[in-house]
Amino acid sequence: MTQAADFLVELGTEELPPKALTTLAQAFHDQLVSRVKDAELEFSDSEWFATPRRLAVRINDLQLQQKDKQVERLGPAVAAAFDGDGNPKPAATGFAKSCGVEVEQLQRIATDKGERLAFNATVNGEPCEKLLPNMISEALGKLPIPKAMRWGNSSAEFIRPPHWLLMLLGGSVIDAEILELKSSNKTYGHRFHAPAAITVTAPEDYEELLREAKVDVSFQSRKANIRQQVEAIAQEKNAIAVIEEDLLEEVAALVEWPVALSGKFDEEFLQVPSEALIATMQKDQKYFHLLDSKGKLLPYFITIANIESSQTLSVISGNERVIRPRLADAKFFYDTDCKSKLADSVEKLKSIVFQNKLGTIYDKTQRVKTVASWIADHLNCSRDDAERAAELCKCDLVTNMVYEFPELQGIMGRYYATNDGESSEVASAMDEVYKPRFAGDSLPDTQTGLALALADRIDTLVGIFGIGQAPTGAKDPFALRRAALGVLRILVEKELTLNLDQLLDASLQSFDSIQLQSDTKEQIQQFFEARLHAWYQDQGYTPQVITAVTSMGLSQPLDINLRIKAVAEFNKMEASEALSAANKRVGNILSKSEHTEFGTVDTRLLQQKEEVDLHNQLSAISTQVEQKVNTGDYSEALKLLAGLRDTIDAFFDKVMVNVDDEAVKLNRLALLNQLRDLFLSIADVSLLQK
Repeated sequence: MTQAADFLVELGTEELPPKALTTLAQAFHDQLVSRVKDAELEFSDSEWFATPRRLAVRINDLQLQQKDKQVERLGPAVAAAFDGDGNPKPAATGFAKSCGVEVEQLQRIATDKGERLAFNATVNGEPCEKLLPNMISEALGKLPIPKAMRWGNSSAEFIRPPHWLLMLLGGSVIDAEILELKSSNKTYGHRFHAPAAITVTAPEDYEELLREAKVDVSFQSRKANIRQQVEAIAQEKNAIAVIEEDLLEEVAALVEWPVALSGKFDEEFLQVPSEALIATMQKDQKYFHLLDSKGKLLPYFITIANIESSQTLSVISGNERVIRPRLADAKFFYDTDCKSKLADSVEKLKSIVFQNKLGTIYDKTQRVKTVASWIADHLNCSRDDAERAAELCKCDLVTNMVYEFPELQGIMGRYYATNDGESSEVASAMDEVYKPRFAGDSLPDTQTGLALALADRIDTLVGIFGIGQAPTGAKDPFALRRAALGVLRILVEKELTLNLDQLLDASLQSFDSIQLQSDTKEQIQQFFEARLHAWYQDQGYTPQVITAVTSMGLSQPLDINLRIKAVAEFNKMEASEALSAANKRVGNILSKSEHTEFGTVDTRLLQQKEEVDLHNQLSAISTQVEQKVNTGDYSEALKLLAGLRDTIDAFFDKVMVNVDDEAVKLNRLALLNQLRDLFLSIADVSLLQK
C-alpha cells in the first residue's frame, strides 16, 4: 500500500489586500494542486485557508513518493546509427548521451520501419518532500499579483512582505527556503490575543490550534459567522439586516476573529436619501445597515471588530463618533445640492468631455434627446417627458453627492428631480436611464425610462464604433458589450416592437456634425448579432436553433426572440430532423436550378399522386400558417408545417423533380419553392440538422 500523509503549507504575511484575498488563496491552492497532479502524486482531497495575514493550503493523504516509472525511448534506425564497420555514428552516440548511457547499453528492437536503437530503464520516483518546495515556489510565483513589493534589502518579491513559512508533511517539517524564509512548524495566532508562536505538530490540528489562538482560518467559516452574528443583532432590534455579498466578502477578508457590534446614529440624518447614507456606511466604514419591516432605513449600523474587547461600549462609541462626521458630510452635500435645480447644471455639462472625438456630455445629451424623442413616438408615450428627461439625465454628475459617491449617479438625479418638482416620469427616468446596471439587474419601469435607457446606450454604441474604437477581446473600456445586452434585454423583456435597424438609423442621423466611419451601422449590427448569440446560448439554446433564426436577417429583437423559442420547441419534435433534411434538400435543388423565378403551381401539370397530395396539403394550411406568422404565433405555425412530414417524405420517395419535360420540372420546382417559402417565413430549419 502506498504511504501517504497530510501536507500543510502556510505563508504568513503583512495584511493582504481584502478584495484580492480569496482570489489569491484560490489561485495558490489551484497552482499547487495542479503541480502535485502533474507530478503524479495521489491525494484524497485538498482545501485552502485565508485570513488577512496568511495563505494556506492543506492536501490530505498525499502520496509520499512518486511511483517508479518505466521509461521507453526509441532512437535512430540501426542502419543510420552505425557505419559499415559497426562503429557508432553521431546519431547513436548522441542518442546514448541523451539517455545517460553508453552506446553498448542501448537495445535493438524490431519495428514496422525496421530495426531501431532503443533505451529502456526504470526511473525511481522522487520523494514528495523533495518536490514540494519547488512546487510551492512556482505556485507563489504564478499568483495574480498586479504589482509585487520588495522589502528591506531583500531581493524577493511578493504582494506583501512575508513573515513566516510553515511546511509540514505528516509530523515532519519539510526543509526549504522560500521568499527568503526558512520553513518551520510554527504559526502565529491573533495579533493581539495570541501573538506568540504556535507549534503545529500535525496538519489536521491546524484549524483547532489557531481557533484556540483566536484565528478562524476558514474564510467560509468566518463569512458564515459574520452573517449569523449580524442577523442575530438585527433580530434583537426587530429589524432586517441587509447583507450584500460583496461587503460580506470584504469584511471577512479584513478580520481573523469577527465580533459583531451594533451602533446608532442620529435620526436627523434619515432626512438624507437612504442610498447616500448606506453608501457612506458601506464604502467608508464597512458597516451593515438595518431596515424596518417596510424597507425603511433605521438609525443603526453593525460593525465587525477584529478583537474581543472588554471595553465593548468604548469600541461602539468610537465607531459612532467616526460615522457621525461622515453622515454629516452626506447631509451637507445633499442639502447643498438641493439649493439649486438640476436644470441649472445643464450648462456645466458643456465643460465635461464625454470623448474627445464625440464632444461633451452636453453634446451627448442633445443626441440622446433626439433619439429618445423618436423612441417615445414609437412607444406612444410623452415626447415632452422624454426630451426633458434627456436634458437632465446627466446633470447629477456635477452635484456634490455624486462627485463623492459616483455609484449614486442616477439615483441622486431621481431625488433631485423630485425635489425640483419634475414629473414622476422624468424623475424616475433619471435613475432608469442606467438600468440594467449589471447582469440580472431590473429594467426601467416607466415608458420615459425605457426610451432614455435605449437612447443613451445606442448613442454610446454608435459613437464609439463610429470613431473606430470597437471593443477588442480583452478591452471594452466603454462597456459596449454590456450596453448592447442591455438594449436587447429591454427590447425583448419589455416586449417592445422596435426595429433595431431603424433605431440605429435614428441615432446615426443625430451625429450630423461628427464624421463617423462609413461601415458603422454594419459593424454594430454584427456586434449585436454576436451578443444575441451569446445571450441565447447562456439561456441554453443551441447554436443551430439560434442560427436558424438569425440567418434570416431580421432586425426586431422581440420577433427574433419569439422565433427562437418556437424553433427550439420545433427542434424537440420527432418530425424536426426529417423536415430539416427535407428543407436542406429543397434548398439544394432550387439553388442548382437555372431558374430564379418559379411562379405559381399549375395543377394541370401535377401528374403523380404524391405531388398532388403535397400541393393539396400546402394549399390547405398556407393561409393558416400565414395568419399564425402575422400574429407572431410561430410555434403553432411550425406545428402545422410539421404535419407535412409524411407527405414530404412520400414526395421525395416517389417523385423525380428534374425530369426531361421542362414544364413539369418547373412546376415541381414551384411546388418545392412554395414549401420552402412557408418554412422561411419563420426560420431556415435546414440549419437544424444534427
